[in-house]
Order: sequence, then structure tokens, then C-alpha cells
Amino acid sequence: MSDVRDLTERFMNPDHRTRRRWAVYVSAVTVVLALGVPHRAHAQGRGGPAPASSPKAAAPIDLTGYWVSVVTQDWRQRMVTPPKGDYESVPITVEAKKIGDAWDPAKDEASGEQCKSYGAAGLMRVPGRLHITWQDDATLKVEMDAGEQTRLFHFGAWKSSIVGATLQGESVARWEMQAGGQQNAGGAPASGSLKVSTTHMRPGYLRKNGVPYSANAVLTEYWDLLEMESGESWITITSTVDDPVYLRTPWLTALHFKKEANGAKWDPSPCSATW
Repeated sequence: MSDVRDLTERFMNPDHRTRRRWAVYVSAVTVVLALGVPHRAHAQGRGGPAPASSPKAAAPIDLTGYWVSVVTQDWRQRMVTPPKGDYESVPITVEAKKIGDAWDPAKDEASGEQCKSYGAAGLMRVPGRLHITWQDDATLKVEMDAGEQTRLFHFGAWKSSIVGATLQGESVARWEMQAGGQQNAGGAPASGSLKVSTTHMRPGYLRKNGVPYSANAVLTEYWDLLEMESGESWITITSTVDDPVYLRTPWLTALHFKKEANGAKWDPSPCSATW
């Protein structure tokens, strides 16, 4: 009976890791059902630290290339600008609601703040395309054509030279390897995930309609690669935003990106307070 109680307690009160596992599983099932293929795709796992080689050489999964967002959740809030006061599914505080209720896109445009919904905590939810490359052996570069934004994921003992907060913040990354997994041709583990922790972000919007996050917000992401039987490759990004100022509880979301053959559809466009 104690085992049953333990399992029940874990289900009713999941910790961060359990919530993430459920999110990755549900996201994978959502993608597979959308494609109409058997669920034999695999999310490549996570575990211990990376081996002592360059992060690029040690990469257990290849995230480079061009990717397009596939909106399978929150379509109404992501594909069009949601109306003022639409806070569905976001556990906002009273103070956050006050800011959201006062949202004025024209004012944001006039004051040069049209990029507030393109900060790190909200950027991946903006429909668009990613271009992922290695800037160097220890820095993964993620460019987004929507808003013409660039995020840099720094591996190892990296120290920022920038004073103060920025739109994309400071992102520290590491590979989480699957214990006991096979090795690829380069000798690195053949399965794993990318974990990214982002801090020092300027205040911005989680959604286009002024749902705020503060300078105290912390963004934690896990990037998993899904290889489908059809030959398609998908990225699932499971992200958690912790914000003691504007969120009552951590906000967990899962996003999908499908790999494209090349950059023919890459279409950079500037930030906009609305679409």
C-alpha cells in the first residue's frame, strides 16, 4: 500500500522533472498523432554530464539547420494577437493582471518597445523559423526570423561581459546525456537533451497582449530531438518560466519545430507590437 500511496502522491503533486517528462511525452504523442504515423519515434533521453570534450564535439543530438514552428497548442493566443485581458492558462498574479489590463500596443510602438514579446521568455512561442548553427565550439547560436532575434547558448565556464539585463538575457547550456547509451561516429553519446537556463532578461511579455514577466524571471528549457519513421526531424522545447513577481506558479509549456530542407523560406521581419 505504501508503494501505491507514493505513486499517487507523485501523480497528484508532480515535481519539476515529473512535469517535464509528462510534457515531453504528451508533446511527442501530439506530434505523432498530427502526422498520422505509428508512435515509434523516440525522444532522445537525458542523464549525466557531458564528456570532457568540446560541447560541439560532444553533442548527442544535431540541432543545426532550419526549423519551422508547428503550432499545436494555444493556437488562438499564438497565431493572432489575443485580445486584451486574455490570460488563459497563464498563472498570473494580481500585479501582472494590472499590467496586462493596461497593455497598449500603440504606446509600445511609440516608445520603441515593440520587441517586448520577442524576449527570451516569450520568443519561442512566436510563430516563425529558427536557424541553428554553432558560432564556435562552445556557443550554439539560435536565430529567429520573427523579430530578427538571436539567442546564444553558452556551454562551460562562460562569463558574460555585458552589464545589466538584455532582451535575450544570458543563456547557459549543457548536454544531458542518456546513461549507458550508444555512441555516435564521433565517439559522443548517441542520445541526450540540451538544457538551457536563461537569466538577466529585461522585462517583457509572455504573450503578445501584454502578459508580463519581470527582470527576476528565470527560463529553463529542455530541447529534445524526435526522429520520425517518415524521416522527418522535430524539436520539442519544454520550457518553464519561474517568476516570483508576476507568476503564482511556474508556467510550463511545450513547443514544436519541424526541420526544413534548407533556408529557402527564411524570412526575417522586424518586431511588431501586433500582427
